[in-house]
Amino acid sequence: EANLALVRRYWSHDEQGILVAQTNLAACLSTLGRHEGALVLKRKIYAKYKTIHGAESSTVQTGGNFCGSLIGVGRFAEAKAILRDQLIPLSKRSLGMDHDYALDAVEWLAQAVCRDPDSGREDWREAETLYQGTLERRRRVFGPAHPSTAWCEAELTRVREALARLK
Repeated sequence: EANLALVRRYWSHDEQGILVAQTNLAACLSTLGRHEGALVLKRKIYAKYKTIHGAESSTVQTGGNFCGSLIGVGRFAEAKAILRDQLIPLSKRSLGMDHDYALDAVEWLAQAVCRDPDSGREDWREAETLYQGTLERRRRVFGPAHPSTAWCEAELTRVREALARLK
């Protein structure tokens, strides 16, 4: 908090510097288990990134960090809404669906669906479809040996196993 105050005091004109200091503070708050405080800050950071940077990869990454935190504290509906309504369309439009961050955004949505205790069979089918499409793109763009491809393949297997248990 002291670092953020210092940056605001001496470099109040440096919006990017303030965002970096806020991001560092949010990470510290999360590490300390102060998740609500971190979420408030991450929400502000994401809003500011949208205003300053618009449709850039940094905005998608910042939004993903925010959604990851929402998923982590169990706010699945809010995370899914932001991903569906903002981040995935933004990443498709600005980065293209083969960009790593765009693929990550789809995987974040699948994670939110899978971690939501209220998800039913149809939701799990949606997660399967999301992971399948992402895996195909990752294989084509990054190759089968890439760590992100392997992770996505493992997640797809996990989803299919869960679906088999739901029958």
